[in-house]
Amino acid sequence: MQVVSRRLVQRPLVGGASIYSSSSLRSLYGVSNHLNGTDNCRYSSSLATKGVGHLARKGTGGRSSVSGIVATVFGATGFLGRYLVQQLAKMGSQVLVPFRGSEDSPRHLKLMGDLGQVVPMKFDPRDEDSIKAVMAKANVVINLIGREYETRNFSFEDANHHIAEKLALVAKEHGGIMRYIQVSCLGASVSSPSRMLRAKAAAEEAVLNALPEATIMRPATMIGTEDRILNPWSMFVKKYGFLPLIGGGTTKFQPVYVVDVAAAIVAALKDDGSSMGKTYELGGPDVFTTHELAEIMYDMIREWPRYVKLPFPIAKAMAAPRDFMVNKVPFPLPSPQIFNLDQINALTTDTLVSDNALKFQDLDLVPHKLKGYPVEFLIQYRKGGPNFGSTVSEKIPTDFYP
Repeated sequence: MQVVSRRLVQRPLVGGASIYSSSSLRSLYGVSNHLNGTDNCRYSSSLATKGVGHLARKGTGGRSSVSGIVATVFGATGFLGRYLVQQLAKMGSQVLVPFRGSEDSPRHLKLMGDLGQVVPMKFDPRDEDSIKAVMAKANVVINLIGREYETRNFSFEDANHHIAEKLALVAKEHGGIMRYIQVSCLGASVSSPSRMLRAKAAAEEAVLNALPEATIMRPATMIGTEDRILNPWSMFVKKYGFLPLIGGGTTKFQPVYVVDVAAAIVAALKDDGSSMGKTYELGGPDVFTTHELAEIMYDMIREWPRYVKLPFPIAKAMAAPRDFMVNKVPFPLPSPQIFNLDQINALTTDTLVSDNALKFQDLDLVPHKLKGYPVEFLIQYRKGGPNFGSTVSEKIPTDFYP
């Protein structure tokens, strides 16, 4: 048998250039290609199938570095998910993105990381084998899955509780998951008037039973470019010229900038393990009533405030038909926006951060104030274009409207 020399053999190319032969390169890097196949390292892998743990950190921390995090982010195609994937990817993490819809759903996320660092993977939340497949190479699991309304396929309990419980059990069986983060909701309680918040509380309990070292994040109502509160309000105002204030607009809550919530999750991953087994309540720095938040919205879209106060019984009566019909018709119903019965039930109580709860400050973070940049995206709803009005304090004269 002829033995290939370790000296590189050059082959001439057109124009005087040269290329090293493939056999020489294999020999140089120690990859033998014996005919008997017993020493063939070409197709072997040094990666374990599970439990790989944190990799060695390399680089300066940018997106071309290696952070050591291989994270499976369930629910990454949603509102919070895109901001979390962006923050994970920009520091050199590999992000596995399970999705269950069209292949176009996660494509905007692939641009957030270096080549090959954001990997979409199709899965079925009811199929345990597909869940295991998307977790197989991960050392971090983050669950963002949740929904504030029911559909024919997924009830509140399915989307907010049962899937979370199944993910935690699979992660426990995996054996190599070093950090597990469950994203819940501020106000989650077994005694809440909201079915979604009751399901979120049940999910927290199920996750902690399976993984006592899991971290629970409870964000308040999140504000951002794709949010589900200021955007529906603005669209309703543009279409009908007024905004219904459910319950008179007196309910108090602490809306939070979505980027801050993503930063809190990343901060928990990067700490020394001090956040493991703890629950954080992530509320904004200011407390607003529904009416006060609506005033901020009106100020940004340059519309004269017009309200219709709706008592809770009337608002519930207007929202009830959708919930009653959701499982009784053979076609999907539109997603509720303003009149969501479960959210109306949640508005009957104030949703504030507890005094003794762990907050942003315990993660060495300071959340943004809501006024200014976090709500600047609302300029898209100005009827005169983004430059309609020059200052936030400018008011439209009353004679502007017919």
